Amino acid sequence: MNKLLPFLIILIACDQQTNSGKLPILGNTIYEENDTIYHTIVDFQLVDQDSSVVTNETFADQIYVADFFFTSCPTICPTMKAQMSRVYKKFEDNEQVAILSHTIDPTYDTVALLKDFAERLGVKSSKWKFVTGDQDYIYDLAEKSYMSIVDEDSNAPGGYIHSGAFLLVDKDRRIRGVYDGTVPEQVDVLMNDINRLLKEYE
Repeated sequence: MNKLLPFLIILIACDQQTNSGKLPILGNTIYEENDTIYHTIVDFQLVDQDSSVVTNETFADQIYVADFFFTSCPTICPTMKAQMSRVYKKFEDNEQVAILSHTIDPTYDTVALLKDFAERLGVKSSKWKFVTGDQDYIYDLAEKSYMSIVDEDSNAPGGYIHSGAFLLVDKDRRIRGVYDGTVPEQVDVLMNDINRLLKEYE
């Protein structure tokens, strides 16, 4: 199966539904006789730039924006981080909103390096977490939970390929939107959708 397909399906769903009522719930949905089971982010355990353990419970009663990157990325990551910084600044004082950035190169991106990276961005770890862990574990989380493209590729700039997607996750671990983190207009939509999602919990 083409690895791009799940991501493209999500993008199409997001584009079709983002202007109607509540935000869509993306991913595979199972309809049972008396229940609807939505795709959710699995339980995870990673380590952030402060050497603190990060799990789903870290984001209890929060919505968060997730992405995948690597600090030595020579292509889209600097643009993604500049755009995510816009999200950070807009919601810096809102305790219900957080950001979760996963490195896809944990061998190079040590905890100390992620700490330095975050400090150079001037962000607080309580708001924006840069996490690392076992590479296979992160890749599995990316593809199966976040439905995001991540892979090693010696022919790609920097040695890795990954999507530039920003994923909006609600308080119930469900993906509610996918946005191109390299396009300012898409990030504008994301920030608007964060406000829409927050209203669902009022």
